[in-house]
Amino acid sequence: MTRDEIEDSSAPLIEHLAELRTRILVSMGAFIACFIVGYVLWKPIFAFLSHPMCQALADRNQQCQLVLIKMQEGFFTAMKIAMWGGFALAFPIIAYQMWRFVAPGLYRSEKRAFLPFLVASPMMFIVGAAFAYYVILPFAFSFFLGFQDQLTDGSATTSGAPAGVVFQGSMESYLGLTMTFVMAFGLCFQLPVLLTLMGRAGLISSTGLKHMRKYAVVLILAVAAIVTPPDVLSQLILFAAIYPLYEVSIFLIARFERQRAAEEGMDEDSEAV
Repeated sequence: MTRDEIEDSSAPLIEHLAELRTRILVSMGAFIACFIVGYVLWKPIFAFLSHPMCQALADRNQQCQLVLIKMQEGFFTAMKIAMWGGFALAFPIIAYQMWRFVAPGLYRSEKRAFLPFLVASPMMFIVGAAFAYYVILPFAFSFFLGFQDQLTDGSATTSGAPAGVVFQGSMESYLGLTMTFVMAFGLCFQLPVLLTLMGRAGLISSTGLKHMRKYAVVLILAVAAIVTPPDVLSQLILFAAIYPLYEVSIFLIARFERQRAAEEGMDEDSEAV
């Protein structure tokens, strides 16, 4: 191979690296712009995230008031909200840039198979996050604040709140707890996307998932015990939300298997003719 041939053969690699650099720069620019938007709007975002706790406190005739334990805590809270909010807003652009870089190297059938999962993944994450926010967090905060009720002396202060131990949470700690719940449930709702994608790739089968049902039940219950408060009701709610997704994954994988078998049968018939 001559020197010119070597340089010609390396040109596509240079082009791919240049395109990758462009995609990364566009993604970083989108994230920085969305980060700035998140920082500007961090107060209403934090107010939205703190609503479940404020509602739980209002049910106990207490004011919704968080404190700053550390001097820099307010700044770090704003930065965390800006970072998470910026990534959420920029994710469609980042995912599109990733897709535009990978798509030219895929066959048409692979594009048709992969694209629905690229759309379904953020949608299922949003569903899981909404489930945590609207269903699980009220139960969780009610459970945690219940220990405060057990340590009061039964009287009331001038503001109407119970005397004794009163909750005054840290902004940063509360945000960390809330985001842990939201992220955990958003990731748990990725189960059907992950299993269906693996089934589409032929890594798992619907028959194998059916045989693993009892182990899946135990695993889902274990995850529910970890990511929810230690009360049975919250764990059962999470199990009731996650396990049907497992059955949906079995149904979708079985459907893909029937389609694959039908396509292979048509190919065999055409070859026989």
